[in-house]
Amino acid sequence: MEGQHNERSGLGIQPPRLVPAKAVKMGELRTFEKVRGFTRLEDGVTAPAGFQGAATSAGVKLGLNRPDLAVIVADEPCVAQGLFTRSRVVAAPVILSRERLIDGRAQGIVINSGNANACTGPVGMEAARAMADGAARHLKIDPDLMLVASTGVIGVPLPIERVLLGIRDLQPSKAGGHAAARAIMTTDRVAKEIALVGQIDGRRVLVGGMAKGSGMIHPQMATMLAVLTTDAALEPTFARQVLKRVGDATFNQVSVDRDTSTNDSLVLFASGAAGGPPITAGSRSSAQFTALLESASVALTRMIAQDGEGASRLIEVVVEGARSSAAARRVAREVVASNLVKTAVFGRDPNWGRIMMAMGNAGVPLDPDRVEIHIGDQQVARDGAPCPFDAAAVADLLGADEVQIRIGLNQGGSRGLAWGCDLTEEYVKINAEYTT
Repeated sequence: MEGQHNERSGLGIQPPRLVPAKAVKMGELRTFEKVRGFTRLEDGVTAPAGFQGAATSAGVKLGLNRPDLAVIVADEPCVAQGLFTRSRVVAAPVILSRERLIDGRAQGIVINSGNANACTGPVGMEAARAMADGAARHLKIDPDLMLVASTGVIGVPLPIERVLLGIRDLQPSKAGGHAAARAIMTTDRVAKEIALVGQIDGRRVLVGGMAKGSGMIHPQMATMLAVLTTDAALEPTFARQVLKRVGDATFNQVSVDRDTSTNDSLVLFASGAAGGPPITAGSRSSAQFTALLESASVALTRMIAQDGEGASRLIEVVVEGARSSAAARRVAREVVASNLVKTAVFGRDPNWGRIMMAMGNAGVPLDPDRVEIHIGDQQVARDGAPCPFDAAAVADLLGADEVQIRIGLNQGGSRGLAWGCDLTEEYVKINAEYTT
């Protein structure tokens, strides 16, 4: 991780709690709830000033009759940064977008669903470049400022001719972000969108976002595409640091099935349209912006986990009392990714020994004799050993829509979170029939 990590910062400290609030007019946007003290808007990735979106149906995957091509574009070139898959099998769009973000600037991203354009050889690289450049020409921006992302089936050539025809139908608008969020879905059951507003040094600043992800989800990064936008002005080095820091605490803490994708991409665009001097690392405004960006990212991360393929329950693992935030996150990830833990949740089985087992595989020094485990508000282990608990009450907690597992390591003062879902028969069915 770049930069200094402040254990007292908001990163990974509190998950978002959605509190209903009376809807009120706010310009052209409507507010309807609070997320960790920030106001949530009835909008998404194009909510911040300076951004538009669009979607269309290009027929990327024949027989799939729905929008499958999207674009998010800024009015002007932006400070931009990205995080990408750490898999050694990397899709062509990832390679191209990495290259174009070297100078920390971009103006738009074009995304298709239905085809990953991964493991497609030199033809795949040509298709990724043609897709990005075609979108840039259509939108009349510098081709070097257009990024590209793809999601879908691996090992199938991208039908670039159909994609290029579809690009001609893209007509970006301020309201087009919702359509873009739907167009990037694959096995997702719901579109994943967020828009938050906060005050930073007296200025009203927005962060918007959209994401897709349902299966092939595991840290480094999780299997997903995500676009974050803000109208804050960010200094390029700070933009890189804050995206890495927030990404490690959120998108890299979600797991559905332990499989890391070839196409994972997380991109942040900062238009600067909110005004004011660029936010720099170490300033008071940097802490405020980090909390705002993290809150939006946690909300999207939870949406991904909750929408896991075949999932019936969201699992949140909270690890406290670790020697470092990195250690806490590793333990939390290992627990939430364990198939035995996931199936225990699905079966409402209060088998806390599976949690202990998973912790031991995290590669983090820990003293099992100091471990405490809670499932919801029920303590099931103390000092690494069983303690009296109501098994029926724990089974009921495991059957809730959201299951929280809280682990105390009693080794230090750091905390980390991870999110996932239960493992059901439906997951097997979905993935057994993915290409058929």
